[in-house]
Amino acid sequence: MKYHGISSGLSILWKEQGPLSLWRGWSGKFFGYGVQGGCKFGLYEYFKKFYSGSLADHNRSLLFFISSASAQVFADIALCPFEAVKVRVQTQPCFAKGLADGFPKLYAAEGVKGFYKGLLPLWGRNLPFSMVMFSTFEHCVDLAYSDLLGKRKEDCTRAQQLGVTCLAGYAAGACSTIVSNPADNVVSALYNKKSDSILQAVRNIGFAKLFTRSLPVRIMLVGPVITSQWFLYDSIKLICGLPTSGGNIRHVEEASSSSAKDG
Repeated sequence: MKYHGISSGLSILWKEQGPLSLWRGWSGKFFGYGVQGGCKFGLYEYFKKFYSGSLADHNRSLLFFISSASAQVFADIALCPFEAVKVRVQTQPCFAKGLADGFPKLYAAEGVKGFYKGLLPLWGRNLPFSMVMFSTFEHCVDLAYSDLLGKRKEDCTRAQQLGVTCLAGYAAGACSTIVSNPADNVVSALYNKKSDSILQAVRNIGFAKLFTRSLPVRIMLVGPVITSQWFLYDSIKLICGLPTSGGNIRHVEEASSSSAKDG
């Protein structure tokens, strides 16, 4: 294999294609994951409220899993065309320079199906990623307020609330990356045209390497990205006068139980 790790990959790309090669595909990443993040975070809040009535008596993790999975299904439909162009731009230097020329070129070559060729493995990567991420975030927020700060979210300053958001966001990003790594390798193999099917991709990569290949790099990159997403999302919520994410279900349950006792 040409690339044996992040150090050799950076060195070879720098020597052979120059420093600009490290930024190839940035537009697909920026706009694609911007659209996906908006759908994912916004729809998660919607589905969490939507399912809270019917799942109020069940485990809280089940509520987080179902809400995040529902949101991620729609978010990946929005992301998939950007991801298809991005991966080709990154791995096929002669394909296109970015989104502007990549979209029409991919459509002319493969039609609409070309944009959604990797939708199933993308769901296979992002659904467990999202489910673990939101659930881990919610539980980490509860632990941070109850064990680290020892007070309710409403009694904390905005800086403390955003600090909890960043801490829980990084933990959520790292945990979800481990779960989604096998599907991420399959998606890359399909878009790179190194494999024609999911089974062939698994055979070519090897079952064990599905879990370990590129994992340190992804943890190092995805952790800060997820943290930044949560920080930006909660900052906007605070500016709009809304509470930061996490901890709301517990407070609703406590309020309901206390009112029932008073009654």
